[in-house]
Amino acid sequence: MKILLLGEYSNVHATLAKGLRQLGHEVTVVSNGDFWKDYPRDIDMSRTYTKAGGLRFVLRLLRLLPQLRGYDVVQLINPMFLELKASRLLPVYRYLRRHNRRVFLGAFGMDYYWVSTCCNEKPLRYSDFNIGDELRTNADALRERHNWLGTAKQRLNEKIAADCDGIITGLYEYDVCYKLHYPQKTQFIPFPIVVGDEPAVSPTPPERLRIFIGINRERSEYKGTDIMLRAARDVQSAYPDRVELRIAENVPFEQYVELMNGADAIIDQLYSYTPSMNPLEAMTKGIICIGGGEPENYAILNEEELRPIVNVEPTYESVYHELEQLVLHPERIPVLRKQSWQYVKKHHDFMKVARQYEEVYQK
Repeated sequence: MKILLLGEYSNVHATLAKGLRQLGHEVTVVSNGDFWKDYPRDIDMSRTYTKAGGLRFVLRLLRLLPQLRGYDVVQLINPMFLELKASRLLPVYRYLRRHNRRVFLGAFGMDYYWVSTCCNEKPLRYSDFNIGDELRTNADALRERHNWLGTAKQRLNEKIAADCDGIITGLYEYDVCYKLHYPQKTQFIPFPIVVGDEPAVSPTPPERLRIFIGINRERSEYKGTDIMLRAARDVQSAYPDRVELRIAENVPFEQYVELMNGADAIIDQLYSYTPSMNPLEAMTKGIICIGGGEPENYAILNEEELRPIVNVEPTYESVYHELEQLVLHPERIPVLRKQSWQYVKKHHDFMKVARQYEEVYQK
């Protein structure tokens, strides 16, 4: 098949492309590299936010569009798949729809159905937008509600979701939200990860728990990393000889990975049920994910044995407690590190995931 992957989110499309190519498909990735994260792509569609930069972007897009015809599959990373206003993206979508065989919408991150469903139907006990029946009122959550609800972005998302051939979700949270609205065309496929050889994990517990946390300054409160970082620093203060804390803030992906290497555990996303791309990448290195590991995460994968994720509730107290338990019971660390690699290999290996995509595309 000839496949176009349009847009990027946390290396999903770049990694998926590797697997699909190894299966013999012709794949083109067009993206902005997910902004400062700078992930690989075949055609760069990043822009600068000046008047001249916007004009250059539109001209590049107009020259590019004729090359984006004749694909068997087009997959959009998000309704906002290019750096254009939603009202200007709709004609681009219609062009892609008209000149290609099938179009799939990715449900991998922020969009209208994620915001609206978490705020209204509330199928999750907690999320980026609600804690139980209460809506979160932090600045990021309010801004996303303002950006997506009752706007051109909402209308774009609704039109693409209704019109496309299928919706592919990457996490349990997004799957449960989309299946409330499009149960027949929504399909869950785990995120793809390039999984190398099993890392050597010493059976001897480490003397110090080495914790890594990556921070996106603009999303810290929204993702709960502010709370998680405070808990980690307090555990480090309580056990200064037994805890080492590494922090990476707004760094490109390659530098992020370098800083993460050698850690025992990664702290990620307080309000998540599931590990996302960065902690999954860490788990391939035998690094324990401290974050989202709810029962629903294991259930959607049909995983009944492995439990490598240290699950935390969305509170400071829960994060502190789970970190402290790892410090006080270091014998757990080698076991969880080994299971972490096994878990990603079993469910997220990029070749296994690519075959699942291939099956959905061919349907």
